[in-house]
Amino acid sequence: MQETAKKTKLTHEQYFALEEKSETRHEYYRGNIFDLAGGSVNHNRIIRNFTHFTFDKLRESSCEVFATELKVFIESADLFTYPDVLVICGEPQFYKKRDDTILNPVLIAEVLSESTKNYDRGEKFFFYRQIPSLRHYILIDQYSPHVEYFRLGEDGHWVLSEFSRLNDRLQISAPDLNLSLRELYLNIVFEKKKKKSKRNQA
Repeated sequence: MQETAKKTKLTHEQYFALEEKSETRHEYYRGNIFDLAGGSVNHNRIIRNFTHFTFDKLRESSCEVFATELKVFIESADLFTYPDVLVICGEPQFYKKRDDTILNPVLIAEVLSESTKNYDRGEKFFFYRQIPSLRHYILIDQYSPHVEYFRLGEDGHWVLSEFSRLNDRLQISAPDLNLSLRELYLNIVFEKKKKKSKRNQA
């Protein structure tokens, strides 16, 4: 995420006007805007897989899954951001009646990249935890099979479960989802690590 140079801080209305004209997406944080880089092929495949299998499993429920284009507004952080995937249960709540900006996601998933993984695990998760409706946060590695699943416990603490085998399954309740890593990583080609030659080995 790279900050776009601006001499003055933007209002929410100025930010929305910019987004409507811009060919690239931006994150807004307390008057400052940041460029959001495009994703790799693996990044987009994982989003597609998550959305496809989640849509199918939620077909008979009151929950819906959305990918990439909807913004989430976190009022306490004054942050507008674009999750890779989000799930809403029941009627969506919108920021000032804007149908492109959501207030009540129940589940958010992010596909990790080298440039965003620290932010997604750290400060961004801190911001997401301030969303009253959020119950599930999922981080998906695009370079190897690895998923970090955080769920909000009844005691108000977030509990982490990690999965690294393609046969592993994420059991999620409210919304009721059962996702395997094999589904999330369908058609993903992982890069092989280069082996050191004997000449380079000490």
